[in-house]
Order: sequence, then structure tokens, then C-alpha cells
Amino acid sequence: MKLKTLAAATLAVATVIGMSACGGSGSSSDDKTITFWHNASAGEGRQYWENLAKSFEEANPGTKVEVQAIQNEDFAGKLQTAMQDPASGPDVFMSLGGSKTQEMIDAGQVMDLTDKISDTVKTDMKSTLSAATFDGKVYGVPVSVEPGGMWYSKDLFKKAGISDVPATYEDLLADAKKLKDSGTDAIALGAKDAWPAAHWYYWLVLRECSPEVYNKSVQDHDFSNKCWVNAGKKLQELNDLKVFNDGFLTTTAQQGANSSAGLLANHKAAMELMGAWEPGVLKDLTPDQKPMADLGFFAFPEVAGGEGEPGALMGGVTYFCVNPKASQASIDFVNYMGEKKNQEDYAKAFSTIPASEPARGVVTDESLKQVIAYLDKAPSMQLWMDTALGTNIGNALNAAVVNMLSGQSSPEDIVKAMEDAAQKG
Repeated sequence: MKLKTLAAATLAVATVIGMSACGGSGSSSDDKTITFWHNASAGEGRQYWENLAKSFEEANPGTKVEVQAIQNEDFAGKLQTAMQDPASGPDVFMSLGGSKTQEMIDAGQVMDLTDKISDTVKTDMKSTLSAATFDGKVYGVPVSVEPGGMWYSKDLFKKAGISDVPATYEDLLADAKKLKDSGTDAIALGAKDAWPAAHWYYWLVLRECSPEVYNKSVQDHDFSNKCWVNAGKKLQELNDLKVFNDGFLTTTAQQGANSSAGLLANHKAAMELMGAWEPGVLKDLTPDQKPMADLGFFAFPEVAGGEGEPGALMGGVTYFCVNPKASQASIDFVNYMGEKKNQEDYAKAFSTIPASEPARGVVTDESLKQVIAYLDKAPSMQLWMDTALGTNIGNALNAAVVNMLSGQSSPEDIVKAMEDAAQKG
């Protein structure tokens, strides 16, 4: 699999929930204290970071890691506010990814780690390190790779008489109707958070637009090709079937049993379009807080007549970076994240795919093994669209998709919203 370059020289994949590590002298009392921000606010993921901080402290006597867990949907805003002055920002934090990280680099808020990353990181993460590379320089240490796709309940599919996962978008529409007729919500959608709804549009654009058109559109902010409107029309077609969960416009993505993830975890909805972090989120929301036993995965279907690259994926790489004002201890901490044992523990705690290739042998979840298989044979993986487009256009895009799904606008209005945001700069 090759990683597509977009906004930066090697801008590839960065997760919707990925972040960058930065340190501030204002937040750290001395060179031995590291302030660390992440977005795993519950469950085994949160405990993993606590354990990692403790083991790092034990391996480095006198060092203290102050860990702060922030809800994913609140993270970007808090990070951007804190980093207005790097001296008062966290020492290590998850990157916002793509153009958002490029903006922080341009503002002098992220440390160049090119000559500071360990040999282990360089060797074990060579396939994901490009996600944290901008203009030939490395600005972060990856911890996971998270392509998106469809996560579904095998039991609910079987109940609806569906024996094979859909290969085309038309098949998906037909299966969604079967699921609805069987008495279940076909698709869980947390549109209150906007980005989960917009993911449907991202994928349809990826399937409708040729690789050349897609890359040029994202790089030049030119959305005039008809494939951008066609993608909105395809999504409107799905919306007209009324196969999303009731109240999807006010449903959150990951917070609690009534979130879209919670609906899937508790078999109140049959499938959800989400990144490869999904199994880890679901297992904290099932009744027994164990992995969802009947969870399956399939790649986003191809669109008949679409010009997208067959098998292309979209997703991200979660990575952490260092504040330019941080101490050597912060650099050591992000390198510590990349060690094989810590990557194996990360994969287990988050039920996801580690960035370290040697650590991937620890993945036992069958649905994640399917993701790895898709990943290995994918011709390319594009960065999450809102991240690739940058904050202004990305936010406008996400909001416009929700507006269309709520009946307030049209597919053409999605394109206009992006064009207007691009003109504002």
C-alpha cells in the first residue's frame, strides 16, 4: 500500500482522532516533567496511557509524566487554544493531522523530530511515518494506523437474510432496506458530531472521483468536477431511504450507550461507517464491556460508474509530536511509545492496528485482521478529507453534509460551502 501525498510533500494519512505532541515550559515546572495530552477518555485506552506513563517514569528515575485525558470531540479546540502560546501548551499531544498539523508547523508549534526519532521508529514504522512527515521533515511518532470502512453485526445481517456483505453501493442500499424491513435500524449515525455524517460523503467522493481529479481538487481546492456533486446525490439517495437511526441528527458518535457506536455495540443498529478504532470503542459500550462477539468488517463498496481507484482506502495514522519548547525527556517519551512491547500493548488496549509492523502479530480480532488484509492490498490510502482540506474548509464541509441530511440544503450546497470557505482562506 502506498500513502497518498496531499497538502504536504509527504502528507498521507492522519487520523480524525490523531494528534501531535508538544511541550511547553509554562505547563512543565522543569525539564523532568512532561505534560501529556491524549483523547482516550475512558476504558482500557485511558488505562494504557496511565500505565505507559508509569513505566516510563520507572525507566527514567526523576521524570514525571502528567497525563490529561480529553474527550475526542473537545480535543482540537482545547489544543488549538493552548498552543496559541507554545510555552503554555502541553509537552506531548496527539496531532490533529494533515493540513491542521501543517498549520501548527507553520506557526512554530511543533518540533522537528527528523534527527531525534529512534532507530526503532525509523525501521518499524517506515510504512506509517510518512503520515507525520511534512516537506521532508518528521514531526511525530505514529502509534496506530486506522483505515475506515463498514463495521457490522453479523447476527443482525443474518436475521435480515443477508448472507454476503455488499460489494457495490447499490448492494448496500438494498441491504439497508432489508435490515430496515427486519425491524432494526440499518445504519448507526452520530451526526451531532458532524464528522461521522461527513465520512459518508468523503467515501462517496473517493469512489466517484478519479484519483487525478481527487488529488488535484484537494490540493488546489477546486471542487468544480461533477463527481463532487454526484457524491452528494448518492448520499441523498441513502438518506431518502430513512435507514439511519431515529434521531441521528442529535446522536453523538462515541459517548455512551445511546451514541452511534453504542447502538451498534448493543445491537440496536446493524452497521456503522467508522475508522479502525471502532472495535476498541465498541468493547467499552457492550453490556459486558467485552469485545463485540459478532462484529464484522467490509470495505466501503464501489460505486457503479464511479471513476475512483478500485480498492482505495481512506483513513488516518494517529501520531504524537513534541512542542518546540519541550525538553529531551519529551522526545524520549514519544520514542518510548514506538517500542515494540509498548506498541503491542497499545494494540491490545485500543483493539486497533499498531503503527509498528513487527507488533501487528499481536492482533487477534478477526475484524481487524480483515482490515489489515484490505490495508495490505490497497493501492492507496487517502487522508481523512476534512483533515486534508484544513480546518476552515473541513469544518464547512462537515457542517454542510449535516445540513443536507437534515433537509436544509442540497448536494450542490455542499460544494458551495467548500468553495466559499476556500475563498475566505
